[in-house]
Amino acid sequence: MSLVLCVDGERWRQHLLETVTALPGVVPVAKGNGYGFGIGRLARRCGWLDEQASVTGSRIDMMAVGTYLELHEAAPRFDGDLLVLTPWRPLGAALDVPETLNPRVIHTVSRLADVGDLLGRAPDARFVLEQLTSMRRHGMTRRDLLAAAEVLAESGLSGLAGVAMHLPLNTASHLGEVTRLINDVVATGLPTRTIFVSHLTPVELAGLRTAYPDFTIRPRIGTDLWLGQRAALKVTATVLDVHAIERGETFGYRGRSMPKGGHILVVSGGTAHGIGLEAPTGDQSLRSRAATIARSGMDVAGFVRSPFSIDGKQRLFAEPPHMQASMLFVPSGARVPDVGEDIEVRVRFTATTFDRVDIR
Repeated sequence: MSLVLCVDGERWRQHLLETVTALPGVVPVAKGNGYGFGIGRLARRCGWLDEQASVTGSRIDMMAVGTYLELHEAAPRFDGDLLVLTPWRPLGAALDVPETLNPRVIHTVSRLADVGDLLGRAPDARFVLEQLTSMRRHGMTRRDLLAAAEVLAESGLSGLAGVAMHLPLNTASHLGEVTRLINDVVATGLPTRTIFVSHLTPVELAGLRTAYPDFTIRPRIGTDLWLGQRAALKVTATVLDVHAIERGETFGYRGRSMPKGGHILVVSGGTAHGIGLEAPTGDQSLRSRAATIARSGMDVAGFVRSPFSIDGKQRLFAEPPHMQASMLFVPSGARVPDVGEDIEVRVRFTATTFDRVDIR
């Protein structure tokens, strides 16, 4: 009676090992809902991957979390360093890191003003400086990095763990931009030769390592690591109730009239799980726009496609999903599953909370 993430454990673990083998120095990312698995479970898996270093040839000595509030989920389950991706600010949870965790936490600093502030509060702090990329979310310009290098030289402190670059998605190649950014690091004279990067292909990483043999290039990776083998992942929901319904009969919270006969299925999974909640994708293709127009037409007619499938056929919501369950419409003539049967669900893993994760 749950929304369940079912994992083919052997296939999933093999994918993790192959990914880590192909990406030396990788820093696994576990943030938000832990890509559907939960941060705690992924933290334990990072520890397991570190134990497999003799197989992969790469130690997992560091993992990344999204925010300071996520540290408490990862820290008890992973013994290595913890890189916080959200930039440090002199407020909130960033100031409440337990003293016992301080030696393991690596902060991200993205503003020149925060360099001196962090070191003034915690001289022993470890941190990376984030560069401003074409994504233009957080980061320091070349001038900022040069000024930061001067601050660090004057302080005599040695907590700098590297420079971080968060690159955009869906571009032909990042090599030109990353080359320029690394050259900026060299020009500033910062006392580090470690670069943390995101969204680079194995080929691009190999090219950078060849071009900059005196640098350590560390890829941060989340989606392609944890969700890269989709064939190993399946989501199911349980059929909780089945009701025959005739044309013209009313149903649901809003007392709507059914336009044709069939069955209403009540299945596990609702808005509390993320079902029916959609984030913008940014896809501007003609196909995407046509799909948006088609969905709008279905909304007007009262029919909205759900992520639930029965016998390979995606079924319609009878009405908007409830908090922990959804009502589906199955037309006359289609097979009606029994109460207790599991049906498949297509979800966005990063926006879905599962009742249970079964790794077999």
